[in-house]
Amino acid sequence: MNLCARARDWSEIQERMLVPLYETVYERLEVGPGTRLLGLRCGSGLALLMAASRGAAVTGVDSCSERLDLARERLLPDTPPGARGTRARAGTGLRAGAELVDGSPAEAAGARTPAYTLVTVFEPIGCLAGDSEGLGDLLAQALPLTARGTAVVLAGWGPPERCATSSVLRVATKLADPLRGAGGCRQAARDDLEEVTQRAGLKPDGSGRVSCPFGYADLDSAVRGLLSTGLFDGAVAATDGKQVAKELTEALHPYRRPDGTVWMPNVFRYLIARVP
Repeated sequence: MNLCARARDWSEIQERMLVPLYETVYERLEVGPGTRLLGLRCGSGLALLMAASRGAAVTGVDSCSERLDLARERLLPDTPPGARGTRARAGTGLRAGAELVDGSPAEAAGARTPAYTLVTVFEPIGCLAGDSEGLGDLLAQALPLTARGTAVVLAGWGPPERCATSSVLRVATKLADPLRGAGGCRQAARDDLEEVTQRAGLKPDGSGRVSCPFGYADLDSAVRGLLSTGLFDGAVAATDGKQVAKELTEALHPYRRPDGTVWMPNVFRYLIARVP
């Protein structure tokens, strides 16, 4: 799949599935005008936009240029298309104070401005082998931009028995080349988030579960949305996109409603930790 098309599918179809997670975290941490938020792996920026609508100053960092371009459309509409490699900031209005960075948190302006008061990593971990690898390095770069006591929020998939999508993800496990290792899916483990925070030297300070059902207009939208997550990349590399899409469509049939829509109940987990 074309990378730009996949990023667009993520932005237009899949990203909204996690809105209940964003809302729950922002409510619990009282995100508002006094918040300076650093969003790691911010994707196409929906969570940042929601925080900005609450009055927060937001900075997003992502290494996927295609998704970051879409975040710029949302948060920095005056930025020239395709502008990459440098920081871009909003001027006035709702998105004033918004900033997007292509690459590393170390390139964010936080080192020369008041420290960030909240760090989020809303991209869920726990379903892809090795998906927490690199998160430690990302946090290590971000934490010097924060103050003591700053909240750091990580997200992950809930128990497989509470996630209908787990059965669909078995397509990725079945088709992926087992020799790829990190490219295959696995079941979420109970302590995935705790292990990441422990390695980062953070202190756990609460957690919660949020219902995030995946709902799609039709089977085609469901397939495109799920492929945009990257969870099926190993399967596509081991076989081909058409084969994966075909088997995905078959796996989704039990979740198709009489009106043609697709509905899969899921539970996601979040962990709040503090910078010591």
